[in-house]
Amino acid sequence: MRVTPKTAEAIDAPPPHEAYANAPDLRREMHQVLALGAERDGRRVRTVTGPPLDATAAERAWLLRRAALMDRMALEGPGPVGAAAQTAEQLVLYDRRHPGLVAGPHHPDAITLDLSGRPYVRQEYAAWAAAGRPGTHQEERRMPAMGAGATPQPSPGRLAA
Repeated sequence: MRVTPKTAEAIDAPPPHEAYANAPDLRREMHQVLALGAERDGRRVRTVTGPPLDATAAERAWLLRRAALMDRMALEGPGPVGAAAQTAEQLVLYDRRHPGLVAGPHHPDAITLDLSGRPYVRQEYAAWAAAGRPGTHQEERRMPAMGAGATPQPSPGRLAA
C-alpha cells in the first residue's frame, strides 16, 4: 500500500480534516507558535501568569504545534513539504526520548510506511487536542478554535483595534 502525506490509513491516523478540525486558523497558530518559540529561545519573556509549565511537556507541545502548522501549510497547496517532514522528524525524535508523552495509539517507531512522519503528527495533534492541549498556557487552552478564513471577534466589553 502506498502512503502519501494526505492519506494516513497505514497507521490509522486521522486524516488532516479530522486531526486539525479544532485547530486555530493558520495565521493565529503561526503567531502563537512563533511567540512560543521566542519564549523558548529566551528572545521574549513569558508574559502569561499562572503556574509554571512542565518544561518537557511545553517543549513537546511547541514541537507538535510547529510540526502540525508546517503540515497544514504543506496541505494548503504548494507549501513547505520539506519543512513539514523535517519538523515531523524532530517531533518523532523527541517522542522517542520521551515515550511517556506520546498521546496517540501508535509510538513513533511503529510508523514505517510513511517516512515523512506527517501521519504521526496528525495522530498526536488530534490526541493532544482531545486531551485538553497539555503543555500550553491556560489562556491558550481557553481560546476558541477558529476554522480557516474565520475572523477573530473582540470579546464582549472590549473594543476592536
